[in-house]
Amino acid sequence: MRTAVLLGFRLRQEVLEWSGAWSFLLTLVVQAVVAPLIGLFVWSAVYPDDPAVGRYYVAVILVTLMTESFEQHTFSETIYNGTLSHELLRPQPVVLGVIGTNLAIRAWLTLLGAPIVLLTAVSLRVGFDWPAVVRSVPYLVLAAALVFLWTFLLSLTAFWTDRVHAVVGFGGQVMFLLGGTAAPIGVLPDGWRRVAEVLPFYGMHGLPASVAAGTQVGGSIGYQLSWVVVLVGVVVVLWRAGVRRYTAVGS
Repeated sequence: MRTAVLLGFRLRQEVLEWSGAWSFLLTLVVQAVVAPLIGLFVWSAVYPDDPAVGRYYVAVILVTLMTESFEQHTFSETIYNGTLSHELLRPQPVVLGVIGTNLAIRAWLTLLGAPIVLLTAVSLRVGFDWPAVVRSVPYLVLAAALVFLWTFLLSLTAFWTDRVHAVVGFGGQVMFLLGGTAAPIGVLPDGWRRVAEVLPFYGMHGLPASVAAGTQVGGSIGYQLSWVVVLVGVVVVLWRAGVRRYTAVGS
């Protein structure tokens, strides 16, 4: 209960703080929607008579906006400038502040990006099966957790290197290629598709979008939950090792 109250307080605080940075948030929205829009244009040209392509990519745009994570900026910088020490002294888990910032940014991106999603859907005359959209909600929640854990895990490398942005950027490219944004994994060659279905990246964007679009070709709630457990375990190990290094070396 106390954790939920603290998280709610931090979320409200971060939403208010980010409300004054709407122009910067708009740049983040543009950055988030460009890749799925390119995928939409390319695959709509390849399959001009398949309405599922439009549904899928409209869903990918929305999923991307609702799951974006920037811990390489909001968390890793606190390691570099030493302000992580202040967070470690607070009588609450550091990750609560990280999650609060993450949720606040996602809320603003979703709000500011909603017109783009609606405009794209209307211009392409995309229609959704609403029961499928409702079924996609738990997949979306787990996708949001996976993207956060993946980005936070890579951001923890800031304890050991000053090139965290390159590390997270590489992770983002892998997510783009194998997560269903560059191409729906159903159109990938068999070998690549099998790899994409096993790794966690399809569960971050492609799976919830596929469920919402009614084109699911693989993956399940169990697949996403398994990767959440794995990533939580790795994050905990890296966090403890990183804090030991941070407190031993100093900032």
